[in-house]
Amino acid sequence: MPDRKDPRVVIVGGGFAGIAAARELRNAQARVVVVDRVNHHLFQPLLYQVAGCMLADGDIASPIRELLSSQANTVVALAEVTGFDPVQRHIYLDRFPERPFRYDYLVLAAGVETGYFEHDEWARFAPGMKTLEEGIALRSRILEAFELAELHEVSAVPPDLITFVIVGGGPTGCELAGSFIGMFRETLVREFRRFDPARARVVLVEAGPRLLPSFAPELAEKAHRELERLGVEVRLNSLVESIDAGGVTVGGARIASRTVIWAAGVHGAGVCGLLGGERDRQGRIVVEPDLTVPGHPEIFVAGDAASIRQGNGTLPGVAPVAIQSGQYVGRSILRRLRGEPALPPFEYRDKGNMATIGRGFAIMESGRVRISGHFAKLAWAFLHIWYLMQNENRLIVFLKWTWHYFTRTRGTRLIERSGTPARDATARKDREP
Repeated sequence: MPDRKDPRVVIVGGGFAGIAAARELRNAQARVVVVDRVNHHLFQPLLYQVAGCMLADGDIASPIRELLSSQANTVVALAEVTGFDPVQRHIYLDRFPERPFRYDYLVLAAGVETGYFEHDEWARFAPGMKTLEEGIALRSRILEAFELAELHEVSAVPPDLITFVIVGGGPTGCELAGSFIGMFRETLVREFRRFDPARARVVLVEAGPRLLPSFAPELAEKAHRELERLGVEVRLNSLVESIDAGGVTVGGARIASRTVIWAAGVHGAGVCGLLGGERDRQGRIVVEPDLTVPGHPEIFVAGDAASIRQGNGTLPGVAPVAIQSGQYVGRSILRRLRGEPALPPFEYRDKGNMATIGRGFAIMESGRVRISGHFAKLAWAFLHIWYLMQNENRLIVFLKWTWHYFTRTRGTRLIERSGTPARDATARKDREP
């Protein structure tokens, strides 16, 4: 057990970077405190599969305490950070607003939040996909829309009720679109009697000239063709002009929809602004090559919250970057605690980029290797479910995913009405069948 006189390392955030940093410090002669406003670690790359009823929420989320239960020097604090005092090395928590919490080393790994490009008023009509609550709410919203459609006369189902618009043609948007169309046409189509779920529209809107700009053009084009083959309506060069309760206006054209999902942008979590210092256009904190904040060698930033320059640009906000940067920060602090020489500057080792489209198609890019189709899908499944997942039940998740893959069934299809906008969104326009 650590001594009360041991240095205190405070890690803000229990995501990929925060957990990776904490695990590197498991044998440190220090008191490690992990602070998060929720009690679970979320495997965010598979959040869309919760919304698409492929996996249950418990499959992609694990209690932070469970993940760190074997570390005797680590405690977990369920609280929200409300302020920093870098001079005094204090942080402030919402549960103890009058009592500052001292640190010797601070790791800010708070991640990012959904960003609306200075149109925050759209948030109430187009929720993002960053939290477990948002994934569950979206699943409920879709399922309840279909339940309401089942109560209508076949010819009287409102088109906007069964039109689902996804804004953003990056990996999240493309994966959501493929998952939704598969759920509608492979699973739910067998379960409704009066309403045909295959009639539902999935519209994917992208402001740029192509989908998946982080991938090679030929791979992005294959993904585009696969989405259209599945039945997704793809609209490129389509800038969103407005979003309200009745739908979205894109390039002067109106798309009537009661369910709009935002997958187009992110910005640094609000806690990043509390620290001060330089931030980039996305609100991420600009860091030194060793991932410290300029002028504060005791403060590190890791994961999506950090604006890390490498080569001619900044590193993307993806899980491998978060894990590697978190590991680097943990090792750096450990070396300082032991009085050892500092690590060389952080360098991200890019092992490749992947995206999945629907049930049996994916694209994968690693250096000069570029593949697509079923083999890429199997590689994607292994990497995401077996390699990247932090929780201990990855074998169960892998077997469950494999079962759903071969049987074309879906997992949890429960409507969570409490705390979700699903019921209100449909009930506003339909008071009777």
